[in-house]
Amino acid sequence: MSLSNSLSLKHLDRMTDSTGLIQHSNYSVPRRESGYTTDDNARALRLCVRIWESDRDDRSLTRIACYLSFLEHARCPVRGFHNFMGYQRDWLDAGGCGDCQGQAVLALAEVLGSGLPIGFRELARELINCSLPAMTELRSLRAQAYLIQAFAILRQVKVADIGPFEHVARLAADRLVECYRRSHRSDWFWFESRMTYANAVLPHALFNASQCWLDDEFYSVAESSFGFLDMVTTADEVFWPIGNREWYSHGEEKSLYAQQPVEASTMTAAALAGFQLSGNQKYLTIALRAYEWFLGKNSLQQSLVDIDEGACFDGLEPSEVNMNQGAESTLAWLWTEFLRESHQSLPAKHAETAVSLV
Repeated sequence: MSLSNSLSLKHLDRMTDSTGLIQHSNYSVPRRESGYTTDDNARALRLCVRIWESDRDDRSLTRIACYLSFLEHARCPVRGFHNFMGYQRDWLDAGGCGDCQGQAVLALAEVLGSGLPIGFRELARELINCSLPAMTELRSLRAQAYLIQAFAILRQVKVADIGPFEHVARLAADRLVECYRRSHRSDWFWFESRMTYANAVLPHALFNASQCWLDDEFYSVAESSFGFLDMVTTADEVFWPIGNREWYSHGEEKSLYAQQPVEASTMTAAALAGFQLSGNQKYLTIALRAYEWFLGKNSLQQSLVDIDEGACFDGLEPSEVNMNQGAESTLAWLWTEFLRESHQSLPAKHAETAVSLV
């Protein structure tokens, strides 16, 4: 069975119109007033490129064209990419936030490094090249992490003429290490004084950086920071991500709720990057624990996913599941499940079984 047939995209299609992917939902129905974001459309683009690579069907190509067109429309001449668009198709920001810049470039790298038609790939190259000046000025650590991941994709498939991009990505890797040095304490192995959202993308990026540039410090920082993240997000062998109510500041208590699907997805992907680099089985154990969070091995012992629809609820509150099924949450599940289906060194179908992801 091809991945495009086994992974349900019913809810993703429901949330997508001719403009792009709508940001939020009321339960399982798109909430139009929430409009669109570049980072959601970039995540959708990345997923659909991977699906198309596994089964080159016309429906996947149509999805890719929609999300890629959104990113093309989102570009700013001097500021990278817009992020927030209202339902009336008006941009609501003068220039996008830092994180969406990195998300956009990461998705475009997937396009450029793929076997998609030449017009798709050349547009992706053009958008990446146009955005590079803005990328050098990014201050968001997560955006810089996405840039490193993007370069690693292009390097792996040997895309030509990416020297300027390599320069920007290497600077981003050096900045992550510098931030780690400044924030590191005897009881705090992290890049900032506060752990917030999508935390695992930071060590993930340095796992990638250590492959790209063979720098021992990249790997040592990735390993220590990821180990710390694993420690603070594990309770009784259950993945318990940092909640986005108050996050987790050094010296304070970790916020326990609202737990977000993006944390489980990025943790799974980072663990597999560590496994790919080191071959250490501990990373597979961590990947499995984060993956199973979606399926009910969590603090509430409740599943967050509708496998038949390809939908995911928006998170865990202290006593209940947030029943809305927004774009970010759904894509977090779809990306994680796609990775599981793509790599079968460990079997997995349900929370009771094992999983292998890359």
